[in-house]
Amino acid sequence: MEVKFTSLSSKAISPAPLKALSSEAESLSFPSSEPTKQQQLLPLRIIPGDYGLPFFGAIKDRLEYFYSDGGRNEFFRSRQQKYNSTIFRANMPPGPFVASDPKVIVLLDGKSFPVLFDLTKVEKKDLFTGTYMPSTNLTGGYRILSYLDPSEPKHEKLKHLIFFLLKSRSNNIIPQFHSNYTDLFDSLDRELSKNGKASFSGNDQTAFTFLCRAFYGTDPKDTSLGSDGPSLVQKWVLFNLSPELSLGLPKFIEDPILHTFRLPSIFVKSDYKRLYDFFYGSAGFVLEEAERQGISRDEACHNILFATCFNTFGGVKIFFPALMKWIGGPGNKELHSRLAQEIRSAVKSNGGEVTIATMEEMPLMKSVVYETFRIDPPVPLQYAKAKQDMVIENHENSFQVKKGEMLFGFQPFATKDPKIFERAEEFVGDRFLGEEGEKLLKYVLWSNGPETESPSVRNKQCPGKDFVVLVSRLLVVEMFLRYDSFEVEATKSALGYDVNFISLAKATS
Repeated sequence: MEVKFTSLSSKAISPAPLKALSSEAESLSFPSSEPTKQQQLLPLRIIPGDYGLPFFGAIKDRLEYFYSDGGRNEFFRSRQQKYNSTIFRANMPPGPFVASDPKVIVLLDGKSFPVLFDLTKVEKKDLFTGTYMPSTNLTGGYRILSYLDPSEPKHEKLKHLIFFLLKSRSNNIIPQFHSNYTDLFDSLDRELSKNGKASFSGNDQTAFTFLCRAFYGTDPKDTSLGSDGPSLVQKWVLFNLSPELSLGLPKFIEDPILHTFRLPSIFVKSDYKRLYDFFYGSAGFVLEEAERQGISRDEACHNILFATCFNTFGGVKIFFPALMKWIGGPGNKELHSRLAQEIRSAVKSNGGEVTIATMEEMPLMKSVVYETFRIDPPVPLQYAKAKQDMVIENHENSFQVKKGEMLFGFQPFATKDPKIFERAEEFVGDRFLGEEGEKLLKYVLWSNGPETESPSVRNKQCPGKDFVVLVSRLLVVEMFLRYDSFEVEATKSALGYDVNFISLAKATS
């Protein structure tokens, strides 16, 4: 079957799945954290837990978070069981000496979690990475869009700029994705044939090249950046996130180096300058638009670099291996057969074209992508600060939160809330099929907002949310147009999974 991967301007395209690429979303309404009259019956409970001794309590919690048996999942699970509550007090890393105040109120259920998105009640200023903010020396001296609260005037201008970039280059996404990932799959086939195993690590270079070609019309290999982009980004991201990462080193080495002090930005300055120069030279049309909006070219360049490398490339680097892990796990052959049949049938019935409209006719494929976002969200940690005294609720109790207290949500628990999802710990590929399945999408929260809502200049939902959903769907479509089935082995890494393909069965029909 001949397949054509067309631009987003195809007349068959429905605008609904990709609102952020075509226009800004309208104002949003999030689930309220205030109890309704019926919910007033929930008993009021004092938030359990404590922060321990000043200074030492934060270090104790940090060591348990990173180095106890079971890792951070056990850190939260053990406290949930101890307090018999999905809401409790704890210290979040890094604590001393990186963050001055590690104290948070932890939210682990799907009912309380949405208060983190309700900007009438919470503030998101400088909370993108948590209880600390990386040095602005890592971002050209600017507080980047991700760290701005929507109440700050510059937030609207900068988010407008990201929407402009997405809309301006939307026609390039599908063809460029097909071109770049065809090359990756060709290399996987060769490696598997030669070695009996093929690493998905090439996704890093492929994703970076795809984003640069799709967004800016430039292949980094044709510039002085060469093929160094992914490694430079990874090093720079490490300097941003080191206080909350574990690299698997012995704790007496890792904790003092990564979690106790900030890594000096001077050691990544030249690497970041190479990235900056590439984007400044490639994104002239975006920088011109920035000037029209009253943003300097320099500030705009640092922001599009961050949006492309940290937000988008970082998300794809983490999420694509997760997608392959969950779909390619053992026991999914029947799911593969259903996906291949659905995807190929939809493409055939649309004249061999892969468009957004074509993918809207693939409900199982869409469900599989949503289920991966649910079970393995690429951004697991969410923070917000209470703007006012308020009441939040889980399924059993109500709790009083004071103005200025920090709220923290651990998303992998909230999106596996057994009171919301049946078989919550299992990957269920068809979970979101049908009317009842679609009702559950409001509990898929990976984008700093519900899946049923859209990014806007008035909220903190990821401006590239619909873009990430689109390319994730494209990856699944590409896989099952090319292969009948595949199987992988996956191991945890500092930023997601290391994935190896151990079988790739070529399409037979």
